[in-house]
Amino acid sequence: MRFSLAVIPLVLFAALAGVFLLNIDKDASVVPSVLIDKPAPDFSLPPLPGRENGLSRADLIKGEVSVLNVFASWCIPCRAEHPLIKRLSQEAGVSVFGLNYKEKDPQDGAKWLDELGDPYQAVGMDLSGRTGIDFGVYGVPETFIIDGTGQIRYKHVGPVTPDVLEKVLLPKITELKG
Repeated sequence: MRFSLAVIPLVLFAALAGVFLLNIDKDASVVPSVLIDKPAPDFSLPPLPGRENGLSRADLIKGEVSVLNVFASWCIPCRAEHPLIKRLSQEAGVSVFGLNYKEKDPQDGAKWLDELGDPYQAVGMDLSGRTGIDFGVYGVPETFIIDGTGQIRYKHVGPVTPDVLEKVLLPKITELKG
């Protein structure tokens, strides 16, 4: 009886150590999505205050590769990645759309873009977070690459960094455009 009580914690420790060792060199920013290679969810969002164009699934399926960036004015990493999203919209040769996620005040997203610059073809305001949930958003920022038929081909969780832009997003966009 005493032997089994002593062995149980050792077995549990060994199992837990094994799980940690198996996952030690995995990239935590790569979060598997069940939506990869599936159609983007159907949605229709109103525009930010003072803007003409909202955002819907129809905007993403116009026969060309597009990027959907999920952001919020209260998100500090979104502010850090914003210059790279602007660069992406200028250099990638694709339409970049914004999904403004769960703002407390509908004016906040518009003010944020007025301050930092607006790289988006259109921005949809997702105050409830429902569309974000349909896309499987864990938190902001997140960036999706969608092919011309509306299929989600890539999802990046977390802020876009120069390394991610150069080594992941731009090559993936080029591959899909090719």
